[in-house]
Amino acid sequence: MATLHVLPRPTPEERADGDLQIEVDEDLTVFASTIEDWTAPRQSWEFTLHEGHAFGRSNNVEARLLFVQGEQTSSARFRLDQLTSVDDFQDTLVLRFEENEGICKAISCTSNGLDIELHHIVLH
Repeated sequence: MATLHVLPRPTPEERADGDLQIEVDEDLTVFASTIEDWTAPRQSWEFTLHEGHAFGRSNNVEARLLFVQGEQTSSARFRLDQLTSVDDFQDTLVLRFEENEGICKAISCTSNGLDIELHHIVLH
C-alpha cells in the first residue's frame, strides 16, 4: 500500500498538529496527485488532504477543494475513496464519484469556479 501525507483532524486536542501518513490504495495517490498538480499553479485554488473520521484505518483520507476569488468562495469536501476517476483536461479538472451504469456525481473545476452535477451521464 502507498501512503499519503495528510493534516490531522482538528480534534481531539491531544493529537499532534503535524503531518500524518495514512496508508491508501495506489489509485487514491494518483487521484490526489492529479488534483494537486492541477490546483498548484492556479492562485484561486487550494487542495488539502485531511485525516478522516475512521482513525487507524487505511484509505481514511478526506479532501478539501477550495476556490476563492474576490468575495466568492466555493468548496467541496469528499473522501478520496469515493472517487471513480479524476481527469485533467488542462483548463478543466473533472472529478467523478460513485459511477454506476454510466451515471455518477461530478465536480468540474475551471478558472471561474466549480460546478457540481448530482446526475452526470458519463460518455465513454
